[in-house]
Amino acid sequence: MSTEEHDAPRAVIVISSHVARGSVGNRAAVFALETLGFPVWAVPTVILPWHPGHGRATRIVPPLDQFRALMADLERAPWLGEVGAVLSGYLGEGGQADAVASLVGAVKAKTPDAVYICDPVMGDSGGLYVPETTAIAMRDRLMPIADIATPNRYELEWMAGAPLPDLKAVMAAALHAGPSTMLVTSAPAMMAGGTGNLLLNGNQALLAEHRLIDKPPNGLGDLTAAVYLARILSGQPAVKALQSTTAAVYEILARTAKRGGDELQLETDAQSLSHPMAMVQLRHLLHPGRDKRA
Repeated sequence: MSTEEHDAPRAVIVISSHVARGSVGNRAAVFALETLGFPVWAVPTVILPWHPGHGRATRIVPPLDQFRALMADLERAPWLGEVGAVLSGYLGEGGQADAVASLVGAVKAKTPDAVYICDPVMGDSGGLYVPETTAIAMRDRLMPIADIATPNRYELEWMAGAPLPDLKAVMAAALHAGPSTMLVTSAPAMMAGGTGNLLLNGNQALLAEHRLIDKPPNGLGDLTAAVYLARILSGQPAVKALQSTTAAVYEILARTAKRGGDELQLETDAQSLSHPMAMVQLRHLLHPGRDKRA
């Protein structure tokens, strides 16, 4: 067997926002994936000087016809066989969703077991921060074709169209969201003063919890999606992938907060991506679909 046949495709196409300063969107995801050994093709959906949460920021969204043309170029790239996964995050406008879906289809046609992870970046506890048409495009065009989705609790609430006040409600919504694996960040925790990452797949419901840190920097969801994808591509089982992803992101968050940083300091804490030391509480929950399968 040749080396080419033996080695699985390892490149990841990451499609998300780009900021000049900061560690959000593509800046977080690309750094994490490359640090963990995965080549990345990075596609910006919007260019910003910094995260808009820091103040007014100019948005440069590529014209839709040019964005579609660039994505079509990637579809017919002679190196498409190198790609083992696609990760999409923040979209600059809803029309970009069709081009993302088309590229995912091209990657899977070339490599049928390629993974598509959709991080439907659309809002938080304050509500949607993208136009509703963009949120609808992610919900209706990208979520149904995803192998894994990583919404936060509030994004899942919006997609479900109902409040999700507790773990039971979050699990029920995740079960019906579409993708076979759901990793819900900012999930309700069972430990006091905590927050959790809930992982639900075909046969497992897992909750990884840690202490809640007030006023965290942006980019935690982008980082979580990228690190979890790297763990899965490296062959880690779901339990280990969830625990080590949660530990890595929490460790970087805690260290950044201790320094008073307003952005995740990934370059300083790169070691935490591969060898996190933070302790997280892992719980095995009753799968909400177990009774139905019985």
